[in-house]
Amino acid sequence: MSKSPKLFAPEGILSQAIPGFTVRQAQTDMANAVEEAIDHKSALIVEAGTGTGKTFAYLAPALQAKKKTIVSTGTKNLQEQLYHRDLPLIKKAIGVNGKIALLKGRSNYLCLHRLRQHGGSSTLLDKTTMVELSDVRRWATSTKTGDMGEMKSLAEDAKVLPFVTSTVDNCLGKDCPDYEDCYMIKARRKALDADLVVVNHHLFFADMALKDTGFGELIPEADVVIFDEAHQIPDIASEYFGEALSSRQLHDLSRDLEMVYRTSLKDAKQLHTAGEKCKMISADLRLLFPEQAQKGNWREMLSRSDVQTQISKLTDSLNVLYEVIKLHLSRDKDLDSIFERVSDARMKLTRLTDANQKGVSLWYETTMRHIVLHLTPLSIAAKFSKIVSSPERTWVFTSATLMVGDGFEHFQRQMGLQHAKTLSLDSPFNYQKQAMLCVPRFLPEPNAREMRQTLLDISLKLIDASGGRCFLLFTSHATLRAIAAMLEDKVDNQILVQGTTTKRALLESYVNSDNAVLLGTGAFWEGVDVRGNDLTCVLIDKLPFASPDDPLLQARIEDCRKAGGNSFAQLQIPQAAIALKQGAGRLIRDETDRGVLVICDNRLVTKDYAKTFLRSLPDMQRTRHLPNALAFLEEIHEDAQQAKKALKANKQSADEQNLQAVKAAAEQAEEGRSAPANTADTSDILKKETQ
Repeated sequence: MSKSPKLFAPEGILSQAIPGFTVRQAQTDMANAVEEAIDHKSALIVEAGTGTGKTFAYLAPALQAKKKTIVSTGTKNLQEQLYHRDLPLIKKAIGVNGKIALLKGRSNYLCLHRLRQHGGSSTLLDKTTMVELSDVRRWATSTKTGDMGEMKSLAEDAKVLPFVTSTVDNCLGKDCPDYEDCYMIKARRKALDADLVVVNHHLFFADMALKDTGFGELIPEADVVIFDEAHQIPDIASEYFGEALSSRQLHDLSRDLEMVYRTSLKDAKQLHTAGEKCKMISADLRLLFPEQAQKGNWREMLSRSDVQTQISKLTDSLNVLYEVIKLHLSRDKDLDSIFERVSDARMKLTRLTDANQKGVSLWYETTMRHIVLHLTPLSIAAKFSKIVSSPERTWVFTSATLMVGDGFEHFQRQMGLQHAKTLSLDSPFNYQKQAMLCVPRFLPEPNAREMRQTLLDISLKLIDASGGRCFLLFTSHATLRAIAAMLEDKVDNQILVQGTTTKRALLESYVNSDNAVLLGTGAFWEGVDVRGNDLTCVLIDKLPFASPDDPLLQARIEDCRKAGGNSFAQLQIPQAAIALKQGAGRLIRDETDRGVLVICDNRLVTKDYAKTFLRSLPDMQRTRHLPNALAFLEEIHEDAQQAKKALKANKQSADEQNLQAVKAAAEQAEEGRSAPANTADTSDILKKETQ
């Protein structure tokens, strides 16, 4: 008999144990479905609308099943939330004592061996990195977990991190002198011993595809695998089922060689020389591409004679490096590890320069300093389907954005999950009352020159009507920067722009401000949870179709066409519909939230495919008359201001009452001085009141 109704009922265990718990039928339905999937070792796909309570709906049956469970989330932040907030709460509520563990990727843990390597005043490090290294050394004497996230003073992109953490490339594994004290190994052992382990998608697929020794024994032991934010999986899995080689990897390899030469093998200068040559040749390959960061078709670039020449030089330099290191094998464990990295780089370069391969996309991307070569499978469906079918276990995929239009076919086709059971659960929010969708009339075509001015005009009106409680979301960095620059001179509101600081810092500034406006691109389309009157308006500049210049998309479109399919209907529309759904999902996060979603793209009205996008969005009020949306925003803003005034008045009243109480206590204390027996008691009371 199902246990879920007892848990989620109005007088059930969770209602009694968790203050403010709200009974939702959709949550109970999902919990029942998850429980059934666990009992039958089957695959389940669930779209659970915002507010369904899907986290508890999968955690409760998983914990009660008492089977080895892996929960994989989209980001490290969601990992932390699950592990530190949700799991302890529901464990206590249902009285389950199973062990839980949090496991991150190896680059999140301090590497004692690499810290010791850089223990002295290294000439390889600049002043900023040396200061950061000193901070890490002090922290290293007290940490119990070695989790670099504990160092709140250290920036997410701190220069010191590559010097004090390891990668799958440079980790010595069991040959490391610090193996038994390794924080990564300790975290892995704890995970192996746990009943439920929280990981993230990148870590899960790194292990599955690359056999990363980070937690290699964990996945085979799992009885239940649950993916939250499962809409991210197709792209992440494709990345890890493919291959990549970057000039940064070769630079890091050269740097590590220099460290070995300077510390252990001072008689082997040829190691340093060969490493430097490989580094310089990879840097020269980057110089053959435009200075501006870009993505492109690597097959096409391989036809250029200058690229062919440089690849030939890089191949030769890796071969020389291989032979030089081979002469010194077994003299130093770090050098032996570097030898394996060079061997791997040689093989990857061979595969990444074979333009005759089928079923894969060969593409490149550049940053300001580096180039990355990619080989990505055009489809992971067949490979992932085999993983799901054997060995027999439970797989649960859930997100608020898996369906396109009215079905799951797109996600099922991508993942090879045609035989999985599906379940669609609507959000409990009353979108008709809480939200309005506006596609303004008289919009220029999305790529028209006058579109930016139109976006500016609409943004100004929305900012004014909402009191600045807006997210302005864009599909390109260029449009983002242009609108941000124009807004600076037009409004007094604080303008927060993605890229000027970290995502977390921008969100904190936004929430702590009374009238800040936040402008973002992809990073703010999902994984952002701002509730209440802090966010009452979301503007999206246009339908988020992937760039037609994206080389991986181009390869998939060509492959789809060769198979006789409609690439626009099968690839581009579904991908854009899910992205739009994610962006729209920033607006209503709670049953009391209200707000306006403005999409400035007339294709939502003029194109036949518009109905697919509209069916994918929540059932909001709809208007094409911008003044209607502005009036709704003004009403929300006015209500918020009145609520603030009432709160302030109540606080002032409470403060006055407290002050009166303190005065009364003081007067009583003064009067009581003639009564010695009560003096001490009265002064203690007064002291507490005034504190």
